[in-house]
Amino acid sequence: MGSPQITENPTIAVDEDEENGISAECKELIHGCRKEKGWRTSFLYEFQGFWCQPKEIDAILSFQKHYLARDSDVILATIPKSGTTWIKSLTFAIMNRNNVPVSDGNHPLLASNPHDLVPFFEYKLYANNQNPNLSILPKPRIFATHIPFSSLSESIKSSDYRIVYVCRNPLDTFISSWHYINQLRRESRPPIPVEEAFDMYCKGVIGYGPFWEHMLGYWKESQERPSKVLFMTYEDMKEDAMSHVKMLANFLGLPFSVEEEKQGLIEEIVKLCSFKKLKDLEVNQNGKSIKNFENKHLFRKGEVGDWVNYLSPSMVHQLSKIMDEKLGDFGLKFKVCSTVP
Repeated sequence: MGSPQITENPTIAVDEDEENGISAECKELIHGCRKEKGWRTSFLYEFQGFWCQPKEIDAILSFQKHYLARDSDVILATIPKSGTTWIKSLTFAIMNRNNVPVSDGNHPLLASNPHDLVPFFEYKLYANNQNPNLSILPKPRIFATHIPFSSLSESIKSSDYRIVYVCRNPLDTFISSWHYINQLRRESRPPIPVEEAFDMYCKGVIGYGPFWEHMLGYWKESQERPSKVLFMTYEDMKEDAMSHVKMLANFLGLPFSVEEEKQGLIEEIVKLCSFKKLKDLEVNQNGKSIKNFENKHLFRKGEVGDWVNYLSPSMVHQLSKIMDEKLGDFGLKFKVCSTVP
């Protein structure tokens, strides 16, 4: 199957603030990029082979220029709405368990949103023309990103990095993204109908998409360098969270001791970072941790298979076919067919 055809829509008006504050370099760059109607903003631009908003592109350019990796850095990578908040909380709890006991009633995860504890390169650290001095942070540093592997800074690729990548069944990722974006759209913009959003998703036009290219970049790297990239799926983590927490700790070079396992520490971490626990915390029901997006929108259902409540059989078959054709030959498969009518 060839790549889906993408056509520009020149009739869409650009919101003035979409380009406000971005660098002259970024403005010049995006004006030469292909563009397509965006989900939340007027346009998404094709940048370095993936689709992005102008302010994200500006931050990524700064990140690529200025970020200096350390060998001890840990980077958590996901495509949006694939378990980002969960993997941030799990990794933070594992890596800081000697400094802050998981049972501590004042644990940072009880008072801070995971996105504040593990900052994004493109939404926090290098957003709004910032160039922070990250060298003052203690080792090991934990960062997060939605950037595809191919566009990570050369500083990362030349270091003794560790990347944890989590992906999710595209059927569920699509539905979660559709709900989330409709929550973020301005009141002047009506919600995107599921059929329209689905067509864009199947073409690959979604933030940091096409989703298949994003997944394959990290999947291939995990196959070639398994000591550098740990590839996990949201579905497998939901099915057996404890074994995946143990796997994650081993990959990070911080395995649980026999005594820790006997004391039930793995189970404590799973409970601390559970969807329900995080969702019910006041800090995650109020405030804003990513740009101007309300934290409460980060937590919807966290379920596997919710797509059956929204997608028609023909839509499921269409997306399943794309998944099989784009991912199947590389050994990357998701359970779909058994639930397709």
